[in-house]
Amino acid sequence: MRGAAAAVYGSDAVAGVIQIFTRKGRGPFTPYVGVGVGNHGRKTAEAGFSGKNDAIDYSLGVTRDTSDGFDSRPGSNPDKDGYRSTSANARLGWQINQAHRLELTGTYTDMDAQYDGFTADLDDHGLNRLATGGLTWSAQWTQNYSTRLSVSESRQRYETKPSPYSSETTLRNYLFQNEWRSGGHLVTAALERLEDRLANADINRSRHKNGIALGYGYTGGPHTVQLNVRHDDDSEFGGQTTGSASYGYSFAPGWRVTAGAGTSFRVPTLYQRFSQYGQPALQPEKGRSFELGLRWAEGTSSFGVTAYRNRVRNLITFGAAGPCGDAYGCYENTGRAEYQGLTITGAHKLAGVNLSGSLDLQDPRDLNTDKRLARRAQTLLKLAADTDVAGWTLGTELLASSKRYDDAANRNVLGGYGLVNLYVSKVIAREWTLLARINNVADKDYQVARGYATPGREFYVGLKWSPR
Repeated sequence: MRGAAAAVYGSDAVAGVIQIFTRKGRGPFTPYVGVGVGNHGRKTAEAGFSGKNDAIDYSLGVTRDTSDGFDSRPGSNPDKDGYRSTSANARLGWQINQAHRLELTGTYTDMDAQYDGFTADLDDHGLNRLATGGLTWSAQWTQNYSTRLSVSESRQRYETKPSPYSSETTLRNYLFQNEWRSGGHLVTAALERLEDRLANADINRSRHKNGIALGYGYTGGPHTVQLNVRHDDDSEFGGQTTGSASYGYSFAPGWRVTAGAGTSFRVPTLYQRFSQYGQPALQPEKGRSFELGLRWAEGTSSFGVTAYRNRVRNLITFGAAGPCGDAYGCYENTGRAEYQGLTITGAHKLAGVNLSGSLDLQDPRDLNTDKRLARRAQTLLKLAADTDVAGWTLGTELLASSKRYDDAANRNVLGGYGLVNLYVSKVIAREWTLLARINNVADKDYQVARGYATPGREFYVGLKWSPR
């Protein structure tokens, strides 16, 4: 979901929302195993299974990914900065009867990533562990009325070695959502509570937020309408009310025009306010966005163009030292920022080749200084093509970016770049799939942050077994 969505999701939904769904078990018990190798000493292994048995569905997946890495900051500490990552996801569902369902979900990630710190002779490690869990009860009380009650929690611990630094964040969320459907009408109402706690050295801070959200949607003939309003009461920053409205009209077969507007806010995290890089006086971001779109689709072909503008006050960024006690930089508010631009997308199948692409023309700007926001390009281009030849799937991608500035003053220029990637895959036996990929075929040397290297040419070969 793109654009301001705070009227649905509350704080943080300033410029879009990404929601992740773990695998849901379907059909009989189905296992899978995969292995892969690449340059920079990369090795991966994954395994899991999924399935459904009467009223129970289940899935479990585990992945191990390691790499020797490369020197991330040339001229600093001349060692390779690798990583070791272990992750898992699980989902268990119980369809109690036709009207009621319980679902338990969980994810886990444990990352040990080397980096070049500020002392050349140290082997620095960043240890990041994230665990999430959730329990949901869904109920269909009548043909028109349904509810969903969920409780979820995430715990993240970040630690650096050998420099002793650690912080632990715990988020707990309670959500009670109601839906009433009748014909093309949908009415929603939700109550939500979020509890946030930070433990950082001698700092132990917590806060909470309560929210109520109302929504109305209508789909009838060529018309689509969506209206939302939400009020959040934060224990530190008080009340925040946000709203959004959107409309779509299908004026001809395959053609659709849309318009939408919304407001948003983002409360600074406890880490941004009270860690060693924090500033307690940080204020919430507040934004207003508008977009107008035109889309066409017919079969496998599509085209879209979207114009948008998003203005944000008190944008939270990481800036120079001064507001906090740390010498390397502090979180700060940028008075007024604006993101505006045009996104063009398209897809078409030509002579057996699937073509797709997108072009972003944007102007991310600090309205107080009339400078472009740091590390944001004005032009981004993505092109892709794939086809099947004698049982092989062959594909290529082109990623291109214009120049960007590394600093808010727009003095340090990071040059534009273009990357070409290639990939192939083939079912080599009944239950075996071979895949290979080369990123940055031309071994382009580029930077997205001053002084930090990128991996150069990368290759990867993998083999996956999954019975059908």
